[in-house]
Amino acid sequence: MSRSLRVLGIDPGLTRCGLGVVDVSPNRTASLVHVGVARSASTDPIEKRLAAIAAGIRDVLVTHQPHVVAVERVFAQNNLHSVMGTAQASGIALLLAAEHGLTAATHTPSEVKAAITGYGSADKLQVQTMVARVLRLDALPQPADAADALAIALCHAWRRGGATASADDALTPAQKAWRDAEKKRTPPKRVARTHVRTGT
Repeated sequence: MSRSLRVLGIDPGLTRCGLGVVDVSPNRTASLVHVGVARSASTDPIEKRLAAIAAGIRDVLVTHQPHVVAVERVFAQNNLHSVMGTAQASGIALLLAAEHGLTAATHTPSEVKAAITGYGSADKLQVQTMVARVLRLDALPQPADAADALAIALCHAWRRGGATASADDALTPAQKAWRDAEKKRTPPKRVARTHVRTGT
């Protein structure tokens, strides 16, 4: 009998690094294991900031024992300083995966959006909303970095199962209809607290 795949998704960032762990079954249904954010203070020197992010990631690796790590691929932005911080945090994530003997993969933002919502130009709220639906959460996962990490984890698990794997495989017909409606409008929704880990 095939077991579930446990994926640690990482949305790399130097100030906030989103961390999300999901279990995905062979039929591509998914459940939440952990969601949180590793943080570092912008006033700290770079080496201390990277150490804080590393500590947060390492804690999740040790506590939740994922089978694989998926990291959002760094992409070009106008803000070079922001890109550098993201790239540094991404490097830390990939290094820690290797140190724990885990396979690591990277996915572009558009790949993640397409896997979760069905189209690659979805906004953050639409991604959060679909992540909440797929994982059967009562509220949107917060903050956005944590929701993105969950989306990255789901994207990897579904794409690993085949190039055509998508959120459709985990949704009921009613949820698919709801997803299509979400593309056209953004309903108001209250958010609730989620478990957040802090790298120190």
